[in-house]
Amino acid sequence: MTDVLTSCPQTTLDRALEVVRERRQEFGAQKYIPRDVISEFKKAGIFRAATPKCFGGDALRPSEFLNIIEKISAVDASSGWVASFGSANVYLAALPLETQAELYAGGPDVTFAGGLFPVQKVDRGTGGWNVAGEWKFSSGCKGADILGVGLVGGEETQGKPLTALLRPEDVDIVENWAVIGLHGTGSHDLRVNGKFVKDEWTFVRGGQPTVDEPLYRYPAVAYAAQVLAVVNLGAGRAALDYAIKTGSGRTGITGAPKLADRPYYRMDIAKAEAELRSARAFFYEISDEVYDTVDAGDPATDKQKALLRLAATHAAKVGAKAVQTAYTLSGTAAIYNSNPMQRYLRDASVVTQHAFLGDGIYDGAGAVLMDMPPAIPAFL
Repeated sequence: MTDVLTSCPQTTLDRALEVVRERRQEFGAQKYIPRDVISEFKKAGIFRAATPKCFGGDALRPSEFLNIIEKISAVDASSGWVASFGSANVYLAALPLETQAELYAGGPDVTFAGGLFPVQKVDRGTGGWNVAGEWKFSSGCKGADILGVGLVGGEETQGKPLTALLRPEDVDIVENWAVIGLHGTGSHDLRVNGKFVKDEWTFVRGGQPTVDEPLYRYPAVAYAAQVLAVVNLGAGRAALDYAIKTGSGRTGITGAPKLADRPYYRMDIAKAEAELRSARAFFYEISDEVYDTVDAGDPATDKQKALLRLAATHAAKVGAKAVQTAYTLSGTAAIYNSNPMQRYLRDASVVTQHAFLGDGIYDGAGAVLMDMPPAIPAFL
């Protein structure tokens, strides 16, 4: 895995990776990442990575943050998925500066989790919203410092949905995360039984930031897709590494030659390696290209945004394909629950089901590349 330079302290990142490696079975069994592990992620700088520098954060270059999430995901995809929401503070940069100052008053390491869909129509009050309803897929909610829920917008938001922020004590977590993979993400429902949220604690998701720093000029929706897709780059890497190691070291259960002595095994491993590295190179290349553009003070072009979305979807698909290849090559041993391939296979298959990473993204990207309007709402 080719590293990029990061401002994440290596010693604390290594410590976080060690903790994840030791406890990943626990995360899956209890269906969430506990707060003491979130604290290790905070020490590694993960939850200040998207906090503005003006509030003491790092506002990391996206490729640097993505590289960190890839490393975590290679150890445990659920942990990588939860850590990836260290990027979500880019959305909070659309809050009024006074609200952000209050939010970061205790320090820049703030964990934000959102159950944004389905957006709910709620009553308007004086200076705010009377929030009530239930929202799905709030990954990492049990370790969050602040939670967001999606509201139907109006004329003032140009039809775009709002996010309302609440403290954890004002939200009930409905523990219903029962899925085939990414068990440890704790992507439960959020339920609010009636809470008034002032306007200054709401924002348009992906709306105009009030912070003038390069990271907040980077396309926010595309970044949200990237941080999820990179989980499968990590899972694909882990699966191939495991297949390479086991293929080199054992004979089949029938006494046949070891896997690495078989031409088909060597060929398929080599093809998967080339595909994964190629997808990874495209993924990081376009990320750096777009960041360099916004860092220079220019807006990202529509084609650059489309390429970000394309690279994210492609990385997720190729990562999952690498896992499938490694699983298929591993033979009978891979069907046992104790085999790591089971975890890689289940986790990678969940990543590709996310709406941000579906096959329709290919259509949207292709349309933009040919100067046609994408049929997907809010694609750019």
